[in-house]
Amino acid sequence: MPRANNKVAARNKRKRILKLAKGYWGLRKNAWTIAKNHIEKGLLHAFVGRKLKKRSYRSLWIMRINAAARENGTTYSRLIHALNMKNIQMNRKILADFAMNKPEVFQAIVRNAMN
Repeated sequence: MPRANNKVAARNKRKRILKLAKGYWGLRKNAWTIAKNHIEKGLLHAFVGRKLKKRSYRSLWIMRINAAARENGTTYSRLIHALNMKNIQMNRKILADFAMNKPEVFQAIVRNAMN
């Protein structure tokens, strides 16, 4: 009995990978094995990049909050500690937005937290 193989699914799998490799240079775009390896590596980097993006945004927010806090006579760590002690629940994204776009609101938050 001959071996059965699902040619339709195998071809669709190769087509899907080669479609993702569109725009690559050289054999990376049309040689199955090479394209498969580079697509897997690219998807791995994309996965890691999505995690790093969150990390870098949080770092940016902290820098902005620290700069604005220093303009108001305190530091980032003292401000966050004071906010926690007063039970003021604000995330860093919102605080950084206030620090950049609405400094008077941020100043009011600082005064409220530090008193």
